[in-house]
Amino acid sequence: DKLDRFAANYGHDENGSLTVIDEPRESQFAKSTVRPSGGGGLLSTTGDYLRFAQMLLNQGALDGERLLGRKSVELMRANHLPDGVFVDNDPSTGLGFGLGVSVQLALGKLQTLGSQGNYGWGGAANTNFWIDPQEELLGILMLQYMPSGTYPVTTDFRNLVYQALVD
Repeated sequence: DKLDRFAANYGHDENGSLTVIDEPRESQFAKSTVRPSGGGGLLSTTGDYLRFAQMLLNQGALDGERLLGRKSVELMRANHLPDGVFVDNDPSTGLGFGLGVSVQLALGKLQTLGSQGNYGWGGAANTNFWIDPQEELLGILMLQYMPSGTYPVTTDFRNLVYQALVD
């Protein structure tokens, strides 16, 4: 019933031209189906995603209402992986895993600007959000481009945001 708000996904065809690869009305996500993929396939508007991230940055509160306890948010953003285990089993990232979010454990390893303890997650279509409690900052990027990771836009965006900070 809100399909008119659904964004298309883009990619490059065999000639290198930008093209729509997932039209909203024809998308697999336009159909009501069951998928065994945990959080995969979750859909939201950018505005609602921003409100969700703001609630996490506010330690569970939004618009004067408490939606999650402060300790619940702390638990979400704490690393739950054993020592020596990293997201994607790749120690070079310095990323741990909280409850539904990656957690930046080592500042220099991710090769982006930020703060130790940042947390967030990315989606299949180059969607990404992160929260930096130390700087009281969040970032959201919704590219709608597949495959994810094709361009370093997420890293570039994050670095530009941090370079713009002034005391």
